[in-house]
Amino acid sequence: MSLLEIKELKRGFGSGNNRLEVLKGVDLRMKRGELVALMGPSGCGKSTLLNIIGGLLRGDSGSITIDSGENKYNYGTKNPNKVVDVRRYGVGWIFQDFHLLEQLTAIDNVALSLEITGMSKLEAEKKSKEALIKVGLEDRMDFIAGQLSGGQQQRVAVARAISGYRPLLLADEPTGNLDVKSGEDIMALFKELASDKDIPISVLMVTHDPMLATKADRMLLLKDGVTAASDIRSAWGIEEDKAND
Repeated sequence: MSLLEIKELKRGFGSGNNRLEVLKGVDLRMKRGELVALMGPSGCGKSTLLNIIGGLLRGDSGSITIDSGENKYNYGTKNPNKVVDVRRYGVGWIFQDFHLLEQLTAIDNVALSLEITGMSKLEAEKKSKEALIKVGLEDRMDFIAGQLSGGQQQRVAVARAISGYRPLLLADEPTGNLDVKSGEDIMALFKELASDKDIPISVLMVTHDPMLATKADRMLLLKDGVTAASDIRSAWGIEEDKAND
């Protein structure tokens, strides 16, 4: 069973002669516990696709389904104010910038995001501890975020994204501000989360780093507004053809 299924998703910007069709019919499926790398040149629509999946932007046509087994969300062309539940319970976000409140502790950064959804303070603290333990920060919970290393701050951001169990993580250049070692550690963490036998979490990661992409289970290449490849070997074949032109 697919956790995420996208059918014929289209999105353009502007009108008339200035109309730019960015997504021209994207089809995409992800299984539970799958780590997928999304690559493509700047301006090809990667961020637009993530924003629609994450409920921050609506598509012009097409459909998106997230089915965790416990909850099911059908959207794609709905306005963001109609898919609040997707953002609260379906999808977690991880960005290049950590977006932490540097004067708060790690656990308070995670708990605050849960309390905003209406969770009680006691329950939010419990879920936050569980998430921070899961990302390997059990000994850094009470550290001020500004005192943590870049890699540790990104782990706090990951904990915030998975707290309360969101079955799908959208990671937009999550290693962009990290050194090579910290970036590899975050990739290893993603693989751990995806392979969890009890609660596997799927990760769709946008990256420009081909070495990180090769560590994913599968690679998608956005080209001309559609997914042009569905595995690492064929995606690299396309890149190699370009290089030989």
